[in-house]
Order: sequence, then C-alpha cells, then structure tokens
Amino acid sequence: MKPSRPLYEREPELAAAAQAVDALCGAQASGGLLIFSGEAGIGKTALLAEIQAMAADRCTVWSARGGETVTSVPFHVVRQLLQPALEQLPTDDVRALFGAWYEIAAPALGLVEPTGPQPDPQGVRDGLDWVVSRLANRLSHRPLLLLIDDAHWADGESLAWLASFTARLGELRVLVVQAHRPEELAAREAARTAAGGHPAQVRVALRALTPDATAELVRAGLGEHADDPFCREVWAVTGGNPYEAVELVAKVQDRQLAPLEESAGLLRELGASARGSGLVARLERLGTNANRFAWAAAVLGTDISQDLAATLAGMSPAEAADCTARLREARIVSGFDPLEFVHPLIATAVYRSIPPATRTAMHGRAAWAITRAGLGPAAASRHLLEVHPDDDHELVEQLRAAAGQHLAVGAPEAARRCLERALQEPPRHDVRATLLYELGCATLLSSPPTTVQHLRAALDLPGLADDLRVDATFRLAAALSHNNQLKEAALALAAEAERTAPGPGLMRLQAAHFLWEGMQATEEDGAGRSRRLAANADHLTGRDNAERALLTLRAFDAMLRGENSQLIVDLCERALVNGHPARGLGWTDTEWGFELPTLLGITYAFTDRLDRAEELFGEAVRAFEISGWSGAHLAFAHTLLGLVNRRRGRLAEAEGFLREGLRLADRVGSGLPVHWDAACLLIDTLLARGRVTEARKIADQYDFGLPYPSAMVLPDAPCVRGRLLLAEGRIKEAVTELEAAGQALEPRGRFNGIWGPWAGDLARALADEDPGRAARIANSARVHAERFGTDTAIGEALRCVALFARPEEAEHLLGEAVRHLEASPSGYEFALALVEHGIATRSPRELARAHKLATACGAESLATRAQQARASIRSTE
Repeated sequence: MKPSRPLYEREPELAAAAQAVDALCGAQASGGLLIFSGEAGIGKTALLAEIQAMAADRCTVWSARGGETVTSVPFHVVRQLLQPALEQLPTDDVRALFGAWYEIAAPALGLVEPTGPQPDPQGVRDGLDWVVSRLANRLSHRPLLLLIDDAHWADGESLAWLASFTARLGELRVLVVQAHRPEELAAREAARTAAGGHPAQVRVALRALTPDATAELVRAGLGEHADDPFCREVWAVTGGNPYEAVELVAKVQDRQLAPLEESAGLLRELGASARGSGLVARLERLGTNANRFAWAAAVLGTDISQDLAATLAGMSPAEAADCTARLREARIVSGFDPLEFVHPLIATAVYRSIPPATRTAMHGRAAWAITRAGLGPAAASRHLLEVHPDDDHELVEQLRAAAGQHLAVGAPEAARRCLERALQEPPRHDVRATLLYELGCATLLSSPPTTVQHLRAALDLPGLADDLRVDATFRLAAALSHNNQLKEAALALAAEAERTAPGPGLMRLQAAHFLWEGMQATEEDGAGRSRRLAANADHLTGRDNAERALLTLRAFDAMLRGENSQLIVDLCERALVNGHPARGLGWTDTEWGFELPTLLGITYAFTDRLDRAEELFGEAVRAFEISGWSGAHLAFAHTLLGLVNRRRGRLAEAEGFLREGLRLADRVGSGLPVHWDAACLLIDTLLARGRVTEARKIADQYDFGLPYPSAMVLPDAPCVRGRLLLAEGRIKEAVTELEAAGQALEPRGRFNGIWGPWAGDLARALADEDPGRAARIANSARVHAERFGTDTAIGEALRCVALFARPEEAEHLLGEAVRHLEASPSGYEFALALVEHGIATRSPRELARAHKLATACGAESLATRAQQARASIRSTE
C-alpha cells in the first residue's frame, strides 16, 4: 500500500489512527482494533496507505486485502498477512516459532502439507493466535500493525480468525486496522462475528467529500485556474466520491479539457467512463487482445500471474506483455507480476462484463491451468465452483479431492461448498451415497442438523459400502445427540443393527445403541437395558475394541446404579490396555469417539479412583491440544479435570478448570452439552465454597433449569439445582425438585448417591417438616451406599443418617463417617464430617482440624463455620 494522492477531509480519521498508533507504541503498548467503513471508492485504501506511511518508522506493518472472486479460498487473507514474514525465516526457526502448533496451523498457511488428523477449526484459529503472538513478541522493539483492506471480501476462515484474535488484542502489542464496505460485510453471515465489539475497538465511518474538498482535489490535478462552476460540477457528478473524482480529473487531463464552466457539460459523460458500462466501453477500445487479457485477469482475481493470465487468454508471453502495458497505461491494472487491478471497482466491472457463458468457460480453463501448474485441487476449487453442472464425473472427483484438502487444513465450510457443488454435477449413482456421507462428515462440527440430513440421505440410497454404512450410522447418532435428539439416535442405531451381519460392525452399532440409550435423561425401560447390557458384557475379557466398548458402557451403567464398586473397577480395568485406552479408543480416535474414554474416567471419579480419572483426563487435554481440538472437546476436557478436583475437594482449582471450560465452550456457541456439564459442576463447586450468589449467577447466565436437555448432565442436573434452591432457603421448591430427581432416577435403578445426591439433600430439606419420612429416605440411601461400597458414599450416607439419630448414636455415626471419609479422596466431604463430628462431640481440637482442612479445600463458609463453632465451645468452657 503506497499513498498515491493527498487525502482530503480525513483529519478525524487520521487523528484516530494516530492515537491508536501512539497507544501501540507508547510505554503501555496497548493494542486494539480500528475499523473504517464506507462505500466503494470513498478512500479506504488510500487511508490505509497513509496509516502505513504514518507508522512505518515505528511499527512492523503487515497487510492483506480481500477479493471479490476469492471469498471461497480458505485462509486467503491470513496467508497474505503472515506468509511474507514467515518466508523470511529459516525452516527450523519457523518450526520453533509454531512449536506444538506446527502440524495444526502451518498447513492452513500453506507452509506444509497436512499429515495429522483433521483439525478442529477452533484449534487452527488458536494456532494462528499463537503464531501471531510469538511473531509480535519477536519484534520486541517494534510493535505490530496489521492492515486488512476490503475485509468485506475476506474469506470466512480469515474472518473467523480475525474475530477471535481481535477479541484479545488488549493482551498484545498488535494494532489491527480494518476497512470494509458496510453493506457487503453485513450481507455475509461471518460479519456478525468479525465486526463484534470489544473494549479496544474504535469505529469510524468515512464520509463523501464536501464541494470545497472536491474543488481542492480538482485544482491539485488541473491547476488553480479551475473555476468554481467546473469544480462544483465535478462534485455533483461524483457525489464527492474520491475515487470517482480522481478518475474524472484524469479523464479531463486525457481529453485536455479546459477546467472552466464551458467544459462542465462534458463531465457527466466522462464520469460514466470511469465505472460500469462506461469503463467496459473504454476497455473495449483498447482492442480485443487487451480486453480478453483483462477478462482473464478478472477471473483469476488476486495475485494475478501473467503466465496464468496468458494461458487463460490463449496468448503468447509477448502478447500478454503488450496487453499488460496497455492496461497499465489506461489505469486498469498496476504492478508487474503479480498484477492487480487499480481499484476493486474496476475488477468488479471487468468481471461482470464477461458474458456469462464465457465467464463459466474461463473458470473451467482456469481450474485446468491451475491443476496443470501443480497447485492442487484445493487451489483450483474456487474456479470449479463456478462451472455449470454438466455430468462431469472427473469434476466430481476433483471437488471431492479439494474437499479433503480443505478438511485437512481445518476449513470444513470450504469442504462443504465443494461437496455440495459436486452433488449438483451430479455424481454417478454409485458415488452419490458416498458423497453424501462425506458431506455429512464435513458438517458434523459446524451443523449437526445438516449432518443428520446428509447422512440419512446417504443411508437411504444404495451403493454405500457396509463399513461406511456402519460409520455413517454411528456419526448420525452422534449428530442427533449433539442436536439434543438422543432417542432418535438410539432408534437409528437399532434399525441399522437389525440389517447388519454379525461382526465388528454390528458390535460397534450395538455399543453405540447402549451408549445413547443410557445417556438419555429419561428412559422407558432403563432397568431392562441395564440387564441386557450386563448380559452382553459381564463375561467379556476385553480382547478387542468392541468388547472394550461394551465393558466401558457396562462399568459406567453399574456406577450409576451403585453396584459394587470393586466389580465396577474390574470392568474398567478390562476395558483398558495396560491402564490406558487401546489404540482406536483414544481421545481423538474417530471410529468410536471420545465418549468412551470419557465414561471410563467419570466412572473412576465416582468410585473413588481419582488418580486414575485424573490421569485419563490429563491425557485428554494433551491429546486434544496436540490435535488442535480446542473447541468443545478441549472445553469438556477442562470440565472433566474440574470434576476430579471437585471430587478431591480442591474447590478453588475445580472452579478454575470449570470456568475455563465454560470460556472455551462460549467461543464455540451456546447451549452445548458441555455448557450444561460445566455449569452444573461449577454451581455445585461454588455451593461447596459457600458462594451461593455466584452459583445463582451462573445458573441464570446459562439457563440452568427446566427444561433440561434430553441427555443426562454431569452430575445429575435436577439434584444440583435442588441443592442450589436449598442453599438459597427456597425449601419447598427444593423439595419439589429433589423429589422429581428421585422419581426419575429410582425406576432406572440409579442409586449412586454421589452422582445423584437427591436423597441426602431431600432428607435434610424435610428434617423439620417431616422428620419421619426424612429418616426413612436417609436410611434407604445408607443401604444403597453400603452396597456401592466406596468410602465417600458410605461416609456421606452416615453423615446424613446421623441427623435423625439420638445424640449418642449420632456421635458414633459421625465418627464412622469421619473414619470412612478420611480414607476417601474426598477432602471437602471429609472436612464437612469433621465439622459436624466436632460440633457433636464439642471438640475444639476436631474443629481446629476441620478449619484447617476446609481452608485448604477453599471452602470458606465451612471454614468460618468450624471457627465459629470452636470459638463458641471455648467461650462456654
């Protein structure tokens, strides 16, 4: 970007830019986002060039520009920004700069071919954040200025990255200056995110020039003798648009018109030649060859290679050079190799002047030329998207290959466009079902409803191979579950299982059927499903992944039911290989999904095997980060680590993990399953810390309450909401909620009082109003806890039963609760039992011990209670 002419009436805009640059380069070095908007030709590009000149001696400046014909090219703008800087570094330095993000983000920038698993788009964005942050830190003496022109034509992937990156500019020495046309940007779905507000954002709308400024511009170009009526007519013809005014002045110079009132009548005709049909007519007057070469350049769009343009126009290099010279002289193109149009308005006019049939044919030839040049299917795909459907099976395969390349760099939307276009060709009958399957896989992360539509269509057609039918059904069930349709997921799996021959595929379907049936919040025959699952799994040894999957599901179900904990742990061990998930059942393996290792870890967490759970969930974080799965997957991994810390009684650490889980989930969307799990656990953790007001704030923020999702929540959501209502003193509402929780869990045989603590909390809620019923509920919970057999479950049950016992018996029960909970890994529950036992026995020593433990747990209210009880006992001694 080079300033080509003086700027008129842009003092406020330049002042805003100067202030932003000063802030960037000052002692505090604060970054930010400066957005200029205005109609085409209003002077946005000239303004950015002036800002670049203003900052050149103080900042490192990188720039990029969107293009009307390349909005479908993923990461086009990001590559323009970063590639020049990265290309200056040795290969080893680039690798070191990316660190663990190299395999994830480098392919998106075109620096290396993708080799790993398909990355999560959020992971790619995080990798790009990391790279830009590291690059900015390397420029320790010069902060970084990023200029993005024509952002309304930026590709969707670059817009999505800009949205996430600019939200954290306050942390970096980076200033982003963006210019766009508001109407075009508003028309694009991605614009809502890209133009979203944050504290460091400044917006400036550019206005047309006044008559006085237009007169100044005219006289700068034509001389001070240009009279007022002539200058006024220039303003009237151009509407004060700087680009059109400059072009009109140039036409006056070309025609050698005197800038006087008697020439003013010719200005309207001259102005028309600078845009639209007038510009096209001017181009045609340059000759057939120049016109055809301009068409080729317009089809190629940006970074126009003279060689490719010549090939596309069917010209020799000498002819192309001659055309380039003529187009440059006519101020239609600039530069050498690559070429660019002088202004986007010219590029648009030339492109739209190409007869539709010719334009389509030229896109087809451009795709061929790009492929022949060895640039690959992905580079050619933007041209293939413009070709009319013509039953071309080779084009279908090219688009499928391009989709695969787009997916491999984290651009599923680009892949979706290719596959949808391939469907229109149309594909052969024997390929159509497979293509629909591929399309469903491409949209799984971005649009579960669309995935459901495509996968159901694929399964309804003949021609899908048996292994793909199984995988399509498995993914269909996952998409339905993400869409809060767990019952439909289970039905789809059952229907496909009926037509599948015995073998690994059938076992995979059966395991998935058990999974999504069991994960439903309500179930017609939960007890029957549990019996069928036990019959299918209890005898298995874990010799293959299908058996390991069934053993995992059986262990999780047994944990929910509160069966003997040693049996449950034995099932878990059989589901693992040397204590870890088997190959193919890991966190990022797509054949079985991440749900199975998740269920194993949760099962360990609720059977007092927290070391095993923490090890598994730590592996999840590492696996997701290495693979670039930093969206909902990483959010869930942090939530699971929050669960482990909550169960250990490390409440402050748990709160940190859970808030991070919610933050990561918020970047992806709203109302996701992970939002429910993280919010539920965070509310429970805050209640344990005594922070009831904060717990209510989280509940309101994430709509935690009726209606609950169709999938169960970790832990049981109605139980946690009942606990919240109880802490708020809303006893009647709490009783209603907890009774409903029990009525939902008991018929399914789910008696694990740590997962679903409705019985203990309901007994406490009824203690004053109906102590007899409360005691019966507490004693029943004790029976189930002793059957389960973990120290946490037994200790918690004894602590509750003690509420309804005579004082001497209560002391004994609380002493037993302390003994069990001391042997458990549950620090917070142990502290609770110590407080209650210390109060019952009037033991200052016990209460001092409880105070110390509660403080270590981060349970401030419990620590205060212990301290106050101790002080009260001492004051009466």
